[in-house]
Amino acid sequence: MRNFKETIKKLIPFLKPYMLPFLGAVVFIVAAAVINAITPRTEGLIITQLTEDVLAMNKGIENAGINFPYIIKILSLLGVLYVISAVSTYVASYLLTNAIQNTIKDLRDAVQSKIRKLPISYFDQNSFGDVLSRITNDIDTISNAMQQSFSQVINSVLVLALALGMMYAINIQMALIATLIIPLSYLVSKFIVGKSQRLFYNQQQALGKLNGAVQEMYTGFNEIKLYGKQEDAIEEFVGINEELCQTGFKAQFISSIMSPLVSLISYLGIAIVGAMGGILTIRGAITVGNLQAFIRYIWQINQPLTQVTQLSSAIQSAFAAAERVFEFLEEEEEISDVNNTSKLTDVKGNVTFEHVKFGYKEGRTLIKDLNVEVKSGQMVAIVGPTGAGKTTLINLLMRFYDVNGGSIKIDGVDIRDMKREDLRSIFGMVLQDTWLYKGTIAENIEYGRFGATREEIIEAAKIANVHHFIKTLPDGYDMMLNEEASNISQGEKQLLTIARAILADPAILILDEATSSVDTRIELMLQNAMKNIMKGRTSFVIAHRLSTIKSADLILVLNEGDIIEKGTHEELMAQGGFYESLYNSQFAPPSHVELNN
Repeated sequence: MRNFKETIKKLIPFLKPYMLPFLGAVVFIVAAAVINAITPRTEGLIITQLTEDVLAMNKGIENAGINFPYIIKILSLLGVLYVISAVSTYVASYLLTNAIQNTIKDLRDAVQSKIRKLPISYFDQNSFGDVLSRITNDIDTISNAMQQSFSQVINSVLVLALALGMMYAINIQMALIATLIIPLSYLVSKFIVGKSQRLFYNQQQALGKLNGAVQEMYTGFNEIKLYGKQEDAIEEFVGINEELCQTGFKAQFISSIMSPLVSLISYLGIAIVGAMGGILTIRGAITVGNLQAFIRYIWQINQPLTQVTQLSSAIQSAFAAAERVFEFLEEEEEISDVNNTSKLTDVKGNVTFEHVKFGYKEGRTLIKDLNVEVKSGQMVAIVGPTGAGKTTLINLLMRFYDVNGGSIKIDGVDIRDMKREDLRSIFGMVLQDTWLYKGTIAENIEYGRFGATREEIIEAAKIANVHHFIKTLPDGYDMMLNEEASNISQGEKQLLTIARAILADPAILILDEATSSVDTRIELMLQNAMKNIMKGRTSFVIAHRLSTIKSADLILVLNEGDIIEKGTHEELMAQGGFYESLYNSQFAPPSHVELNN
């Protein structure tokens, strides 16, 4: 069974800043509960008075009649109590809503802050959809449950205590029988919660998995259509959806039987107390009004028990969601670099890899002993087959991962002695997967250096060969890009990211060459833009088309994590090794290609 107490302990720090409105809400909830406890006894006074008056009239007692002044007085008192109760409930709801929404805001802020502190490895190992589900669905589940259940749970406890007190004040024997309703209801609830709690956690996990699958299918929609994998995608979705349906059904069904069972116990209690109370009333041990009030108090006990059991599903879902959120908040963060004081002020761009050793998983070394020296201003091309370690090299250079052995130095300074923020400010990146956000074209370019003037933005666009294209657009630099930036082409998005990198004016560039999905005209523009941005800077180019790196000062040929060849294009071609084979395979005529049947 999941530990509710541990989850509540983790939630308390988020509640503390808003403890005053929480306590204020509790005060008004108590006021409303006390009034609700008083009203049945007060209403009973009217029933008792009417009964006595009618009996006196039936006996022919002189001047007997209905005591209207007394009844009106009690009715007026009840009216005041009802108004106070309504106002107290309203104020409690206002204070509670304010406190809960601020608590949830802080929880979302904590999750957002945590995202910035997590290492890249976390996102490599967990689906984006599941992370998104924890930030949105799980936190919303917590918010809704707190909003619905917090006041009701407090009110239920108070109502139970006050109703029991009033029942014992009326008749101890009947109160003892009515009290049995509470432990019997608790035992039933505990048994059912024990069965359903794990199922609610599984339900939240399945929901996260479903969100991950939907997100992946949406982003890869074109590829799914292209390769005719619609049926496979639908089958995968149906399978995950079925899993969510089954876990949801089990959790909700088992939880739903709690309310009727608790109500059954209450009905049995009312039946026994009603019979016993009728006998005591006939004997004159209690008044009719008190019997009526006693029955009302049993209903007051039944009402909070029923409410809590009805809220059981929401509460258990909230605890399961909270557990997933706190699991995320407790994930191991990127190693702190508070003691890293080295900072380069005049970056030359000399980069050295010395006996670098690295593996994503312990015991599985990808890079065994990598050594390379890159001089300032050189263009370094990184080539090799898929999985050779090209992207890994960049991940290490940017400290998205730290080396397991050896060192990487920039201008003689080990990058582990630098703060990540300072290190990454040295680099500019143009990746194959472009990222633009909803905003104007000028704002997207300015992202490279906030505060840049319009003239500087235009100059960067000119160097990136994208100025003319921008001028042809409606509103030019003030044209609004949509959320997916789908209102411009892929090549144009690449040119904008190059303009952004130019504006940042980095000392070292990382280019993931991405020209394979654009037309010839845009490809030529991209290549010219890349040449412009690389001038005078140390550049690392992950090369896909080997024809574009003939002019590289140094080509590193990677295979299985190691540099197996290095040199210029001419030197490597002359060696007749792996690079020559790789290069020729891209330009071999179709007749030379052997097909395996």
